[in-house]
Amino acid sequence: TSSTFEWAMAELVRNPNMMAKVQSELELVLGRDSQIQESDIPKLPYLQAVIKETLRLHPPTVFLLPRKADADVELYGYVVPKNAQILVNLWALGRDPTVWDNADVFNPDRFLGSDIDLKGGDFGLLPFGAGRRICPGMNLAYRMLTLMLATLLQNFNWKLPEGLDPKDLDMDEKFGIALQKTTPLEIVPIAK
Repeated sequence: TSSTFEWAMAELVRNPNMMAKVQSELELVLGRDSQIQESDIPKLPYLQAVIKETLRLHPPTVFLLPRKADADVELYGYVVPKNAQILVNLWALGRDPTVWDNADVFNPDRFLGSDIDLKGGDFGLLPFGAGRRICPGMNLAYRMLTLMLATLLQNFNWKLPEGLDPKDLDMDEKFGIALQKTTPLEIVPIAK
């Protein structure tokens, strides 16, 4: 959750108009003085779209857990032999141009009005896996991420340190158990 939060903030700092759109939505739904509650999440479609788009471009992990083929299977002309280990590459799936238009561009609008959810039913967005083996912490992680992001965006404006241009923000990835930014994000909060 912490690395996904860092990616979301990095994308929003690089795209200040998108950050402003989330903040406007929060003000419209919550007002200035009330704090977000879990029951408010469904009323915040743009914030949800930002989180989905973050998870698409920067999944929590690069690969889903490996699976073993029970039998020989043919997929798209390739034979996967019985007992072969199979990995789903979430990073590549999120950037697949046959699945996503402008796949390398951060664009939360692609999820507005869309039925694509985080449970993997669409198979284009699988940040937590799907089916029986879906991550048991998915709901908790999603709620924590949404509430944390909403709280910090509602109460603060954010900017990069003096002299750093959003276009120059290092967005390189460090692959490991979690997909992290190579250079940790440094941003400055400004009280609203």
